[in-house]
Amino acid sequence: MEAPNEMITLSYIMEKLRLKKWDNEFRWTPEGFHAGKGKNYQPDELQIIKTYRFEGSTDPADSSILYIIEAKDGLIGYSLDAYGVYSSHDDEEGYDNFIRAIPEKNREAQLTFEL
Repeated sequence: MEAPNEMITLSYIMEKLRLKKWDNEFRWTPEGFHAGKGKNYQPDELQIIKTYRFEGSTDPADSSILYIIEAKDGLIGYSLDAYGVYSSHDDEEGYDNFIRAIPEKNREAQLTFEL
């Protein structure tokens, strides 16, 4: 467990996901989220179980958000996006609407989720 004042980094969370074998990347396609397992998922088949926001200390362009996502079939993975005004999906039209359509797990449960 990290110290209370220790900054949690994106690389720290990604390593924790890798160690738990939850490092499946959900990538948006026009058919839905694809996690490289031969299946496309729709928002009603997914749930956001945790979100992490990371802000660059000197450059707002370094801001990102990491969504930890669980599929109804038990697959757990993530989707990584730029945060705020830098979130742009010119080549992936529909990502923002798709991610907003995924239900979030109860906030209390989300806050107690540990990697």
